[in-house]
Amino acid sequence: MTSPQGFLAGASYAGIKTLGEDVLDVGLLFSEAPCAAAGVFTSNRVKAAPVVLCQRRLAGGGARAVAVNSGCANACTGDRGLADCAEMARLAAGKLGVPAEEVLVASTGVIGVPLPVERIQKGIDGIVLSRDGGTQLARAMMTTDTFAKAIAVGLELEGKQAVVGGVAKGAGMIYPDMATLLCFLSTDAALDAGVAQTALRRAVDESFNMIAVDGDTSTNDTVLLLANGLAGNQPLQAGSAEAELFEKALGEVCGYLARCIARDGEGATKLVEIAVEGAVSRRDARLAARTIASSSLVKAALHGSDPNWGRVFAALGRSGAEMDPARVDLYFADLPIARAGCPLAFDEAQARTALSGAEVCVRVCLNLGSESAVAWGCDLSEEYVAINSDYVT
Repeated sequence: MTSPQGFLAGASYAGIKTLGEDVLDVGLLFSEAPCAAAGVFTSNRVKAAPVVLCQRRLAGGGARAVAVNSGCANACTGDRGLADCAEMARLAAGKLGVPAEEVLVASTGVIGVPLPVERIQKGIDGIVLSRDGGTQLARAMMTTDTFAKAIAVGLELEGKQAVVGGVAKGAGMIYPDMATLLCFLSTDAALDAGVAQTALRRAVDESFNMIAVDGDTSTNDTVLLLANGLAGNQPLQAGSAEAELFEKALGEVCGYLARCIARDGEGATKLVEIAVEGAVSRRDARLAARTIASSSLVKAALHGSDPNWGRVFAALGRSGAEMDPARVDLYFADLPIARAGCPLAFDEAQARTALSGAEVCVRVCLNLGSESAVAWGCDLSEEYVAINSDYVT
């Protein structure tokens, strides 16, 4: 997050989460210069207070800071939740010396619990911002995540060196129609809010919108992009070569973070890639890939390295994508499993080997057109149930 020029971050422990070794639960991201800002949010009709606040404030197209907490989602908390969210922004603004309207807020954790504002204040007061604070911020966002997720990518715009950085959290409630996660993106490239929003929407669509862990969409999904222009390039123009280059870098950052989230799915032991080729339309390819990636039966089979390929066909058939069962080819990694909808005489031991690694690829060829898509998910283990059977207690 702090690799681009002008960004500072930090985090502290406020006592919202249970105390443990190196636990952090409140964080701040701050730009030393004004930013163009963009956001993409949950499509869930139950929206947490921080989502509502961010959507309202981003209507102006600018922001300077993000305050985030874990351990409490501040969702389903009514008018009090909105007031607490605004107070969290006010507290952060007071520490940073900026107007409260320039502070965005994000929360993650248990739904239906009021935000402990007095603890939030303690946490914000204890934060020390620095150029090395991005990793702390990433850790402060974590709930059931097992590792912090962060990356930065460099690019050159008009001879100026620019950077796109990002942090994300997410391991459960992952079936995005936006993104079931929190993700903050920073860049020192100069671009206006319109270009930022378009670029962000496209990047999210190809990354966070193509991951699945458990089929549930959160109330708090938030992806934010802040661009402070300190790289010194001319503001990017929509459709220009420089804008396309920036979108590519932003896409790499979002794609990496999305795969990290899928890899870190609650209880997961494998990162699963579902590649669908030969679809009539991009929509069909995406629909088929996401449906297969989110199928509990497919995920359970992959956990056991069980080459039960019929489960892939069944998920494909209910996906809503146009398909002809008699034309579908299926591969586990590079091993042909079915052709034209019929099983091949594959070696079961080879198939199990293809499904037994830490990264598994399932490739589906519809043989109807030229469109393709890739989705990422994970296997389904007993640990997923264990984690979610006592999440609150």
